[in-house]
Amino acid sequence: MMSQYGFYFDMTSCIGCRTCQVSCKDKNDLKVGTIFRRVKAFETGSYPQPGIFHYSSTCNHCESPKCVEGCPTQALHKLENGIVDHDKTKCIGCRYCTWSCPYGVPQFIEELGQISKCNMCKDLIEKGENPVCVDACPMRALEWGELEDLKAKHGDSVSELPLLPVSSVTKPALLIKAKNIAKQKGFREKEI
Repeated sequence: MMSQYGFYFDMTSCIGCRTCQVSCKDKNDLKVGTIFRRVKAFETGSYPQPGIFHYSSTCNHCESPKCVEGCPTQALHKLENGIVDHDKTKCIGCRYCTWSCPYGVPQFIEELGQISKCNMCKDLIEKGENPVCVDACPMRALEWGELEDLKAKHGDSVSELPLLPVSSVTKPALLIKAKNIAKQKGFREKEI
């Protein structure tokens, strides 16, 4: 049976500092406008009781990735450990993956004429290290590992939230300890 690495995100601990986003951008030497891990702030309710929550997102390394399904050259493919990886030598820049992914993860890099995306820092994982976003988080709101181990450790964490596509479509390798306000509809993205 193939293993499946995944992420765990503790929304109740995230303060929206974007350190995970910056560390990822730095490690991958990404230019302005390209972000593999993105932190967004959302607001619910209204004065005098508004609520704010943060969501840190990246590739969910889905069990049934639509980006892989939509890639005609197999540049996007799943590794034995469940990571959805990208082979630059096969990518023709057709962007089918960008249209197929319901999470909007693959990004077209104009100067390369190809897409790129999070690969869960597979080079660091192969050396026994954590992805940079995990180590960078000052609140320890991010973890990674075998999805089954994360489920055993964190129990009934969700992957269904109103701000996300329905998980049954791709089966994201993602667990979220959500704030109660994030489970409600009627939120709006807050520019910070």
